[in-house]
Amino acid sequence: MATASATPTELTGSLNQVLADSYALMSLTHLAHWNVEGPGFFALHTAFQAQYEGLFAAIDEIAERIRALDAYAIGGLGALARAARMTEFAAPLSQEDYVRALIAGNEKLVADAARARDIAGAANDAESQDLMIGRITLHQKTIWMLKSYLKG
Repeated sequence: MATASATPTELTGSLNQVLADSYALMSLTHLAHWNVEGPGFFALHTAFQAQYEGLFAAIDEIAERIRALDAYAIGGLGALARAARMTEFAAPLSQEDYVRALIAGNEKLVADAARARDIAGAANDAESQDLMIGRITLHQKTIWMLKSYLKG
C-alpha cells in the first residue's frame, strides 16, 4: 500500500512495472499461442491470440500514460524482462501447463497493477488509477477464464 501521498517517481515507477509485466506476459502468451497443441488447440489458440493482442494495445496505452506524466517508458527486451521478473517457460508444454503459467503471469500483473492503482490514488491521479482499475478487471477476468479451462 502506498503512503498517504505518492511521489511522481513512485507513480511512474509503478506504471513502468505494469508496462514491463504486460510486455512479458504478451510475449509468453504469444509463445503459448504459437505452440499449444492437443484437443483444446482451437479454443486455446484463439483465446491466447485475443489475450496477446489485447496486451499489445494496453502496452501502448500504459506507455503513453507514463509519457503524459512527463516520465519515460521503460523499453528494450532485456530491460523489460529484468523489470518484469516473470517466470518464463519454453515449448513444448501441455495445454494445462501453458494455462497454469499464464494464470501465474496474470496474477503477478494484477498484484503490480493493484499497487500502481493504490499509488495513483495516493497521488490523486484519477486517470492513472482508472487505467489500472481497467487492467485489473481485465486480468481478473482472464484468470477466471483460464482457471475455468482447467476445470474441464
